[in-house]
Amino acid sequence: MTPPRHFIDLWKLDAADLKAMLTDARLRKAARKGWGQAKVDADAPADGRTLAMIYEKNSTRTRFSFDAAIRQLGGAGIISTAADMQLGRGEPIQDTAKVLSRMVDAVMIRANKHEDVELFAQASSVPVINGLTDRSHPCQILADLLTFEEHRGSVEGKTIAWIGDGNNVCASFIHASAKFGFKLNIACPPVYHPDLVDLARAAEQQGRVEMTDDPRAAVEGADCVITDTWVSMGDTDHEERLEAFEPFQVDERLMALADKAAVFMHCLPAHRGEEVVDEVMDGPQSLVWDEAENRIHAQKSVLAWCFGAELMK
Repeated sequence: MTPPRHFIDLWKLDAADLKAMLTDARLRKAARKGWGQAKVDADAPADGRTLAMIYEKNSTRTRFSFDAAIRQLGGAGIISTAADMQLGRGEPIQDTAKVLSRMVDAVMIRANKHEDVELFAQASSVPVINGLTDRSHPCQILADLLTFEEHRGSVEGKTIAWIGDGNNVCASFIHASAKFGFKLNIACPPVYHPDLVDLARAAEQQGRVEMTDDPRAAVEGADCVITDTWVSMGDTDHEERLEAFEPFQVDERLMALADKAAVFMHCLPAHRGEEVVDEVMDGPQSLVWDEAENRIHAQKSVLAWCFGAELMK
């Protein structure tokens, strides 16, 4: 029996497969120009398939984009929160995985603990997709790279400046750096640095990742400036974080240090006036709304790949 294709972390996947997903996403998006959101793609690669979507964390973009994605691929979706399931009453996650494997064709999980997604995948006989954990957010990064390449061409050889918390989204950018060949400058307070294992792995895979506590140095000449909320779901040190990250706000002066054609991105939701000012968020360099929409297109390609469908070339 062929093992299922899981989409858990970018560092575990082949660069060729990841690049093929981006190409497929770009072509699928172009093929739908002028269509209504409910119309099914011509090849309907998910026809006859059902995706289960499990949410332990609140969600707007992940929830709506995955639901729209499976429908546009010709499949069906079932959405549940963990609290609605026996997971919320202590059923072992491996038992849930074995049950759902007999009821659906793939499972997307937005989870609190990364280890839970890994355990679920180990017990599952159908593909499992990481919709976000405390350690990574791979679907977001594919959407971000798709957005960048739509506006600025191939990301290979470009410089992305990450400003702020060394969180799960930052981790997935680290994972992607070696796969896609871009340089990643990370500026964050030392106490909120990225996972050291992620940094070491990137170095082993010839990823070009540089760390600094100076946001100006990170942004200098960059092709893309990206940030995220300073206080993520589950963080309890709210006041300490606001104080530590205050010098890392992305404002017009910081953006002016980047390349003149640089773009700004944010995975959303944004805390305007904290990590980014309105003038940047709503400014001409901002791609945040394209970035949000592209969650649908990138995740359609992830699903198609997980199902073993032929990707568009």
